[in-house]
Amino acid sequence: MVIRIRLTRIFFIQMFSILSFLLFVFSECDNTKCHFPAVFNFGDSNSDTGGLAAAFGLLPPPFGMTYFEKPAGRYCDGRLAIDFIAQELGLPYLDAYLQSVGSNLKHGVNFATAGSTILPQNTTLSQSGFSPFSLDVQVSQFMEFKQRTLTYSQKEPYSSLLPNPDDFQKALYVIDIGQNDLTSGFFRDLTVKQVKAYIPEVLQEFSSHVKTLYDQGGRSFMIMNTGPLGCLPYILTRLPYKLSQLDFHGCAKPYNNVAKYYNQLLRSAVDSLRRDFPNSTIVLVDNYKLKYSLFEHAHKDGFRFTLKACCGFGEGIYNFNRTVGCGQRVMLEGATLTYNVCKNPSVYVNWDGVHYTEAANHIVGNGIFTGNFTNPTFPAGHICDLYSVH
Repeated sequence: MVIRIRLTRIFFIQMFSILSFLLFVFSECDNTKCHFPAVFNFGDSNSDTGGLAAAFGLLPPPFGMTYFEKPAGRYCDGRLAIDFIAQELGLPYLDAYLQSVGSNLKHGVNFATAGSTILPQNTTLSQSGFSPFSLDVQVSQFMEFKQRTLTYSQKEPYSSLLPNPDDFQKALYVIDIGQNDLTSGFFRDLTVKQVKAYIPEVLQEFSSHVKTLYDQGGRSFMIMNTGPLGCLPYILTRLPYKLSQLDFHGCAKPYNNVAKYYNQLLRSAVDSLRRDFPNSTIVLVDNYKLKYSLFEHAHKDGFRFTLKACCGFGEGIYNFNRTVGCGQRVMLEGATLTYNVCKNPSVYVNWDGVHYTEAANHIVGNGIFTGNFTNPTFPAGHICDLYSVH
């Protein structure tokens, strides 16, 4: 009898331990899901999931080769950081606002387009490569989308394709833009000093659009700062610098320093927005630190090539040429110049001289949720502790 009681007691203790462990595991897993019903994204090619392609023509192969196995509107061999953010939050990948056929916008919309800037550009896409869909246009598109959603979301067949009206206040608003505002100045032959001089104007414009999104009901924001410009082949092959200005990883320090200066002022702008809107949550992601770590820890992360583009033309250190881009064939002086593409993009940091590979984006997207690259920081897997869904 005593033995039976002891065995029964041991059984219940073991069962209690197992149940406690399972509850812990499930609570930890659930904590990474913030229960955002939707994500609204604004940005440039770093997060464009098909906007510019829908407006100006599809991307050619080999874009999309790694994950989608065909071009998918992304300037990458596969997925972007925004795809991994959505995935981590338990949401489907975002369809582009401009993509009219086959889109489901129930759980969010992507307003980003490649080449977009915060300040509107006084040039056409064909002249400069910068998108006409600047941040003010993207925010206007969001407002139009919201208005039409409020009109149609409760009607069939739209209820399964559009967010619920109260999702606009409960959604996560992601903003990843600003890199092109810096490069546009350099491509107009402005000096480092001149580019730095107009950054306050850029950020004043940026803040005004965040305030508009707040007025439209946005309460939860994730804002990305800009990455290390001086580590990208399209900068390293086009802009002037001295060999002595390259850092240990081969990145041009003058252009990285401009990015750091921009990020410093962006941090101040975000702090000001937090004071203005105390009942909102604004998480600032250190994209610079995340992306620069790809160059610092390349070997540990499995990368063999950091500065050389997987897809491009010219081989050499960078495999990048402005005349013959990834996926292009160009006739020049009677000869056909054709791009080349690597066999294994996963060992490359850079995809096409301008953008990162899926392997790099995966590290960046997942890195956000470690809590080490945000302001404020948080314990790994507990980003939801920063947000209270309003």
